[in-house]
Amino acid sequence: MTATLELARGGAAHHPAAATSLFPTLHQLAVDLPQERAGLRPHGHPSLPALLAAGAIHAIAAHHLGRAAQPVRPILFDKTTAMNWSLGWHQERTIAVQARADVPGYGPWSTKQGIQHVEPPFAITEAMVTLRLHLDDTPVDNAPLLIAPGSHRFGRIAEDAIADTLTHCGTVACLASAGDVWSYATPILHASAIAQGNRRLRVLQVDYAATALPAPLVWLGL
Repeated sequence: MTATLELARGGAAHHPAAATSLFPTLHQLAVDLPQERAGLRPHGHPSLPALLAAGAIHAIAAHHLGRAAQPVRPILFDKTTAMNWSLGWHQERTIAVQARADVPGYGPWSTKQGIQHVEPPFAITEAMVTLRLHLDDTPVDNAPLLIAPGSHRFGRIAEDAIADTLTHCGTVACLASAGDVWSYATPILHASAIAQGNRRLRVLQVDYAATALPAPLVWLGL
């Protein structure tokens, strides 16, 4: 059973059935994208603004960040028996931007599927929220997101301090039904396992922010 959490203290919140009405558009988005990659970046897909920049999903982000909340990076994860993977415990460290620019405190840089990514000052990540829209049921054996509740309040966690942090915070599996949404503080420690059995796991994950980046840097957006 998933523990009851709230975002400010625990770092995550469950929103049952919040994306159910969006199923036709979400499924079409998944069909439109190639299936051979672990994490697909659907930047530029015409359905994204209506899905994520208005309506019920945007309202969740705005509840956490205020009316200025904006989607700044979408990623579609699609685990199948042919494309399955696990992720060890980590914090999100990079953001996606429209173009590279040398700004103090931002770096190193990387490119993922042609999109510029950079590690910002950690205060930028701490001010973000990530939403996960579930297209498939996610019970304990279908690789739910694992989080360490409260770890988002510890700042940047060194690699050699992760084990102690997990012992201190414990771990929770973010179980979900198709149509559910999970929101979590972007810097929370999280991980996922390999999906078990003949299952599929599709999740549209979207980072939100409410502040502008220092010019000339601009969030990637949708």
